[in-house]
Amino acid sequence: MIKPLLALISTILLTNTAVGGTAYTATPDTYVARLRELAPGDRLTLSPGIYERGLPIHNLNGTAQAPIVVAGPDGALPAILLAHAGRNTVSIVNSSHVTVRNLTLDGAGLPVDGVKCEGHAQWAHHITLANLDIRGHGNNQQTVGISTKCPAWGWVIRENRIVGAGTGIYLGNSDGNAPFVGGLIEHNVILDTIGYNLQIKHQNRRPEPPGMPQERSATIIRDNVFSKEQGASNGPMARPNVLVGHFPLVGPGANDLYLVHGNFFYQNPGESLFQGEGNIALYNNLFVNHAGDAVRIQPHNDTPRTISVFYNTIVASKNGIVLLRREGDPEYGQFVAGNAVFGGPPLSLPVGSSSANVAEHYEVAGSYLNAPFDPPEKLDLYPRPGRLKKIRMETRSLHGYEGWDRDFNGNSRKDPFAGAYAGEGRNPGWPLGRNRKP
Repeated sequence: MIKPLLALISTILLTNTAVGGTAYTATPDTYVARLRELAPGDRLTLSPGIYERGLPIHNLNGTAQAPIVVAGPDGALPAILLAHAGRNTVSIVNSSHVTVRNLTLDGAGLPVDGVKCEGHAQWAHHITLANLDIRGHGNNQQTVGISTKCPAWGWVIRENRIVGAGTGIYLGNSDGNAPFVGGLIEHNVILDTIGYNLQIKHQNRRPEPPGMPQERSATIIRDNVFSKEQGASNGPMARPNVLVGHFPLVGPGANDLYLVHGNFFYQNPGESLFQGEGNIALYNNLFVNHAGDAVRIQPHNDTPRTISVFYNTIVASKNGIVLLRREGDPEYGQFVAGNAVFGGPPLSLPVGSSSANVAEHYEVAGSYLNAPFDPPEKLDLYPRPGRLKKIRMETRSLHGYEGWDRDFNGNSRKDPFAGAYAGEGRNPGWPLGRNRKP
């Protein structure tokens, strides 16, 4: 069952408070030497200042009960890691159970990545990246805020802000041989990237380094803000805000899935807001694209498999939800239900995959939602009274997905509303914006 699996994942991934160990404080002159000495449970706090020698997380291994923590100060003055030509700023090699948080990464416009799990590493697992302010990494579309290029599992990427990068987060490798497994990506704000806000690459047959999960895993993408309102590539170089590739086609990992929920996707001038294949549950999200498509579930390196798209609110001037299969593809369980979709057209789906959706043209969204065409500071996708209530849909198949019965605001779904919100009238929750969702 998915639910016990997710409980186990949460227990493992959210453990990042050190037990025992020694607390150190370092300066730009002393931190590299101290970093090499860290043992399980140790915490290294970087004093305010500018650090120009990178942050090599190489062969540092904490434990689940005693992770190693490297953190910036809690006060108003930051610790700034300044990029240097020819070297990724935070470099991760063969390390595990390490938390890096509360730091500013300034790319200085150089063609180097902010955080990179290096391609020559054998593995990196249970890495937590939290509250990083990543800026100045927009030298070109291949310059990345956070990147993994070796087998990686058990990562937590939480509460980071990435602005103006070439690509915000890129997990895996283009050849499919660096799988990203069982991760948690939550409460990040990724704005105005040239290419993807987030891409997770497809996966070939899973390798077997010690500890790599072989059982079923879920990668969770929740409560993030993904916006490409400004600075995005157009034409052949245009990329979706988020793209997720397929899991291994056979063997361990073939039944892994993405749980994508509670996110706010905003604007893309040349591509869709979300594209995916493989096994995906996409629910309780908000999508706004006044320039194009919202959701495209379609073949990329393989094909859509088990697909569940429900309780989303979508406003898109072009396609709302597209679900495509290749001719001759095997049949998988696929359904699109309980969504509120305003597009041109709202739905393009295989026969028999749709039920209980409110599907209307883009121009009439304002008759159903409070302010779907306003700028971000006034945008409001909450339903107008009496417009999206009283849908009827079967929900038993949803019970294995975490948070399926909570709306975008986290409120219980007591009444049968279409879309991401389970209410009407005045929005009692987070006012939408290009800031972190609480």
